[in-house]
Amino acid sequence: MRISIFLLMVLVLASCAEEQKHQPFQSVIVTPVYEDSVSIRAITFLDGRTLAFAGSNGMYGTVDVTSHKVRANVQTYDSLTPSFRAVGKTTNDFFMLSIESPALLYKTGSGGKMEVVYQEEGEGVFYDAMAFWDDTFGIAVGDTVDGCLSIILTKDGGQTWNKVPCGFLPKGIEGEGAFAASNSNIAIAGNKVWIGTTEGRIYHSADKGATWEIQQTPIIHEEPTQGIYSMDFYDEHLGFAIGGDYTSPESNQKNKIITVDGGKTWNLIADGKEPDYKSCVQFVPNSEGKGLVAIGFTGISYSGDGGENWKELSEEPFFTLRFLNDSTAYAAGSKRIAKLEFN
Repeated sequence: MRISIFLLMVLVLASCAEEQKHQPFQSVIVTPVYEDSVSIRAITFLDGRTLAFAGSNGMYGTVDVTSHKVRANVQTYDSLTPSFRAVGKTTNDFFMLSIESPALLYKTGSGGKMEVVYQEEGEGVFYDAMAFWDDTFGIAVGDTVDGCLSIILTKDGGQTWNKVPCGFLPKGIEGEGAFAASNSNIAIAGNKVWIGTTEGRIYHSADKGATWEIQQTPIIHEEPTQGIYSMDFYDEHLGFAIGGDYTSPESNQKNKIITVDGGKTWNLIADGKEPDYKSCVQFVPNSEGKGLVAIGFTGISYSGDGGENWKELSEEPFFTLRFLNDSTAYAAGSKRIAKLEFN
């Protein structure tokens, strides 16, 4: 009898823990932590207590997520003031990448100052996003130049970067790019990487950028302002992408897709249903792939069933977000960064 009671208690406790772990969000509390005349589309956590950001007008800095103390600075290059929409990090370094020519990729250098480790000039040069697999390998992507998507790789922790020749990439489409909307059209899991483009295509590499293939998805992409704006993978199999058309933000037709086989096939999901245009989507940590939050200047939406059904949690406008844990995220947008507490 004692053994039976013990087993029953274990089962009850396990059931309660499981139920609490996957409890859907019902609301979100938005707390501003930074306000300035800057547009911020790129944020990343350097560790468990520091959020780093970079934005327009050369502005970059950090937010202490415990005290919300902000340290900000302005980066210039000769007489230029770069605009940043991509950031990345390794254990020891922070990286930020400017958009237009000359594209400037900075990393933390000696004395904590930022130093340029990659530069590219030319017609059509426009970089959109970056990410790291680990402390050694990283990737950044830009718009099509000379017939192929611009992809640069590092194999030494960001000390040096090299552009992938067009001969090693699938043939591009004229005008194809990757929206510089939220630094989230690159998704990484294991050794794999997926890149979503304005043409609704996904570039995929299973070997950290050594070889590439393309999948065409059914997401809307007839106009230059349409396509994949953001993508996230929960693991190497389950991925979700969102976008639409920022010039028609109320439309929710063909703007959400899902894969369950590592990107081999993509299918429309919640077509014709909310949410409408969003610039960033992220899986909720520890949600077994069921929790998703999508954000944009149209507000904050949440799905607790893997993207089948959504509810609007807030009309607060943002461009991008990243989760600190399974109930707290930080979001950035026009002139601000905020803490998001989901309940």
